[in-house]
Amino acid sequence: MTPAGSALCRTLGVGDAVVVGLGSMIGAGVFAALAPAARAAGSGLLLALALAAVVAYCNAMSSARLAARYPASGGTYVYGRARLGDFWGYLAGWSFIVGKTASCAAMALTAGAYVWPEQAHVVAVGAVVALTAVNYGGIQKSARVTRVIVAVVLAVLASVVVVCLGSGRAGSGRLGVGLSGGTGGLLQAAGLLFFAFAGYARVATLGEEVRDPRRTIPRAIPLALGITLAVYGCVAVAVLSVLGPGGLGQATAPLADAVRAAGLPGLAPVVRVGAAVAALGSLLALILGVSRTTLAMARDRHLPRVLAAVHPRSQVPHRAEAAVGAVVAVLAATVDVRGAIGFSSFGVLAYYAVANASAWTLEPSRASRVVPALGLIGCVVLAFSLPVVSVVVGVGVLAVGVVVYGVRGQQVSR
Repeated sequence: MTPAGSALCRTLGVGDAVVVGLGSMIGAGVFAALAPAARAAGSGLLLALALAAVVAYCNAMSSARLAARYPASGGTYVYGRARLGDFWGYLAGWSFIVGKTASCAAMALTAGAYVWPEQAHVVAVGAVVALTAVNYGGIQKSARVTRVIVAVVLAVLASVVVVCLGSGRAGSGRLGVGLSGGTGGLLQAAGLLFFAFAGYARVATLGEEVRDPRRTIPRAIPLALGITLAVYGCVAVAVLSVLGPGGLGQATAPLADAVRAAGLPGLAPVVRVGAAVAALGSLLALILGVSRTTLAMARDRHLPRVLAAVHPRSQVPHRAEAAVGAVVAVLAATVDVRGAIGFSSFGVLAYYAVANASAWTLEPSRASRVVPALGLIGCVVLAFSLPVVSVVVGVGVLAVGVVVYGVRGQQVSR
């Protein structure tokens, strides 16, 4: 039950929900994830993208079914508690909040690095403050800003695709066929690319703010995922056709390098602007998602109860948003976490593993369990196929969460 005075307002329709999903997925990941994935998979990059999409689809369908059944803020934290028990929901919420808070700081610093490299930390803090203020003004204002960001990023990506495929330097022979990186490289690349898809369930996390959730959420999530897959596929083919797997794997700024190789270096600054805007879009959506999960956990006293308040006018969890914004701003001002958030992919996969396990319990028929079973297996395999450091740090973060849960349980029993 939602405590009196802390309910959110249902204002998002299907279009708004799709835009929020697109803003979460089509972010800075597409500008950066292709290069490390190409290094791992080699000529199997497109196959790795397809594998990541299959796992993402399974997770999305599981999340959509659960969100329709439990249309409350918090996403898998809520579903895990309802279907599997308090501990599993808590573990999903913990991994999401810790991992995504680091991702917020990383996205802010990425935007700062593109906008003003010499003052990246200052720009990052300013971006966090500005976007926290946008979210504070209400979910509709956030949706409107996200719509503008998505339009800009899609325009930039479309330009990259047209320039690369329309140049005389594009060749289908560079797309690559086979598994030059081996099965291990394929799975690792899929795990890295999965991170770029990982915003599709942001709609589910905002389930308490969606109109007619049992109809809206199951439509919005697959729509957003399908559009994103089409965009990523076109971008990957276009960039590969110019750089090839080897050149893409060595690229520091893959899309900018691709337009230069295609013979239009003047477009590179536009791509940099697009990457900065995409990072801001990801940051906006991440703050939305983390604050709603924080709200849900505060309602259940896994986090300080004061964070469960909802503003009477803007109908947003204003204290949770302010707290998340403050923590992210401090991280962005003091620590460069861009190279230290590999565990975020591990945490996201753990989060969706709990979602799939929860969806498994919804209906007893074999047919209804195929998708969550594939999603659960895919999440576990991809999580442990990530680089060793990411796995070790990810397991460590989950272990800390287990300790915190145990300590809290002892305090409550006393």
